[in-house]
Amino acid sequence: MRGTRTDARRRRHFRVRKSVQGTASKPRLAVFRSNKYIYAQVIDDASGQTIVSASSRESAVKGKTLTVETATEVGTLVGARAKDAGVSVVAFDRGGFKYHGRIKALADAARESGLKF
Repeated sequence: MRGTRTDARRRRHFRVRKSVQGTASKPRLAVFRSNKYIYAQVIDDASGQTIVSASSRESAVKGKTLTVETATEVGTLVGARAKDAGVSVVAFDRGGFKYHGRIKALADAARESGLKF
């Protein structure tokens, strides 16, 4: 029996998470994309703490549909907040999603905001 697309994404995500770990010096930038919103978090896995986060549900971005432009705004937000929190280097966790479209737009915007990965 075949699984669903969500099951396949979760398998890919577990495979990625085997090698991507967030530490205090290099936290993990985790991205999740739903059908309506996109979320990004900078996470220190060693302590289990979320350092900063941004999403398309926030008032700065809210009211817009989920497009590449919205993902770019979220990437810029999370990059700026991470820089304010003293984070400059992260490990990118695409969450099992393909690296193109909205995921790529968020990553590129975070890089332009000053994050290195």
